Amino acid sequence: MGNLTEDIPQWIRQYALDSNFGQLVVGVSGGIDSAVVSTLCALSGVPTLCLVMPIRQKAEQTDMGIDHCLWLNTNYMNASFETVDLTRVFDEFENLFQHAYSPLALANSRARLRMMTLYQKAQTHGGLVVGTGNKVEDFGVGFYTKYGDGGVDISPIADLTKTEVWALGKELGVSQTIIDAKPTDGLWDDGRVDQDQLQGMSYSDLERCMTIQETGIDIDTLSDHEQDQVSKYIEIRERNIHKMQPIPVFYKKE
Repeated sequence: MGNLTEDIPQWIRQYALDSNFGQLVVGVSGGIDSAVVSTLCALSGVPTLCLVMPIRQKAEQTDMGIDHCLWLNTNYMNASFETVDLTRVFDEFENLFQHAYSPLALANSRARLRMMTLYQKAQTHGGLVVGTGNKVEDFGVGFYTKYGDGGVDISPIADLTKTEVWALGKELGVSQTIIDAKPTDGLWDDGRVDQDQLQGMSYSDLERCMTIQETGIDIDTLSDHEQDQVSKYIEIRERNIHKMQPIPVFYKKE
């Protein structure tokens, strides 16, 4: 894999330089992906602004994000952070749609509101919005919000599996509390974790199914349990495949 703790920050720094952007803006949730990405951004030497953006967030999630930002601020002179509480903004937005209530749509609207906040800060300061999606989420099952956390300028860990992100987090010195926390997108009032939304499949399950699909392993050679998991993986992927494909365009005839 090479030395990711050096290669990725160098890639980020070179991209920012080539694109003439002087700042990086990262949303920090208290999860492993955003903790790793924000640390890699800090290692790049480019001024890095981390935003903690709670929306009815569980206190422990917000606290983990803030604690990580404080750790970055202590260890990297180019790292700073702000907390932007979007709860009141979201409450007002939700009130507009009481007649057309959709819990899933509102969950995705939280992600889109955060995206808008990141770009507000980035454009104000001439910065890039840095994505925190990993390979399984971005290219496997499409577990992200279209034009929400999927709306970014660069994606430093999009070629890394969740397992690789956890390993990289340990190498970077990310808090063990964050590493041990159950992954969650933080978009639901009930605090549900990612595995609850992925038909009970863990990230290691998803990675194994992704590998099976990519390598063309004959599904008939797998155990019944493995076949069931691959079927679930394919079902989730097909439901979200539109996120991972270019926007369909009608081309007029010449």
